Amino acid sequence: MTEPLVNPRRQLLIIGGGYTGLRLARAALERGLAVRLTSRRPRQAEGPDQDLTWLGFDSASKPALVPTAGAIAGTTDVLVTVPPAQDRAEPILELLGPTLLDLPLQWLGYLSTTGVYGDTAGNWVDEMSPTAPRPGRSQARLEAEKAWLASGLPVQIFRLPAIYGPGRSPFASLRAGQSRLIHKPGQVFSRVHVDDVVGCLLHCLILPSEQRPPILNVTDDYPCPSSETLGYAAHLLGHKLPSVEPYAAIEASMGAMARSFWSENRRASNLLLRSTLGYQLLYPSYREGYRACLTEELDGGQSFESPGSAT
Repeated sequence: MTEPLVNPRRQLLIIGGGYTGLRLARAALERGLAVRLTSRRPRQAEGPDQDLTWLGFDSASKPALVPTAGAIAGTTDVLVTVPPAQDRAEPILELLGPTLLDLPLQWLGYLSTTGVYGDTAGNWVDEMSPTAPRPGRSQARLEAEKAWLASGLPVQIFRLPAIYGPGRSPFASLRAGQSRLIHKPGQVFSRVHVDDVVGCLLHCLILPSEQRPPILNVTDDYPCPSSETLGYAAHLLGHKLPSVEPYAAIEASMGAMARSFWSENRRASNLLLRSTLGYQLLYPSYREGYRACLTEELDGGQSFESPGSAT
């Protein structure tokens, strides 16, 4: 689906020019926006990204490195991809809130997580479902959501599951012999291709403000076990799968983050995104998404030396 051109007078600031942020920046440039991104380390715009403007932003440095009001003057739209700090208030809002309130903002997107719903034993959740996040990262995300929604800015919260895409797919891990085929009965995961995150953000950015729901799940149509997705990735590569490992047999040897990941089981609904907002997914399931990832990785000459996320 081809998105209409965006009014060229609109200027997008992406706070956190990482994997998703940079992908959005490139797509936004193609649609006529002027784009600035932030990075904790100095970066230069070059090659295909020569029209991007990089700004320094590091909330953890002493003192904090924050863009000046002049550097982001004229910004009409903002995307925040930076996760909150667990030991302090939402750092972006804390440091940039007053400056953002002085800008002619039409939209501010904040990338959160479906982890705020907590474990639902595999049941479906939508934007009206209660939140019950685990202490730690997911709880911090929910607190950040609340802070942004109370900020007085034109905020829209996007709750995301695991993001995959070119360079963050199972193919490198399979080729390197680092994949694990873990089976936990009844366990499913939701996921979304990075280009559907980008497509959804651009779709919402150009909607009239009254048509934007304050909270939106962004996920594909098909939650399923990670063993299924790994099996399909191996099929596309013509590669042998590793041996099955029952989750119960390896749980005790897992790190705290891995156990936390596997302790939650839910299906996230995208009905509001598709039916109400009319967004058409580029990759309705991992099958279409993995085929596109493999094509782009091969076309880009990637060597599969850096294993990516399998979910």
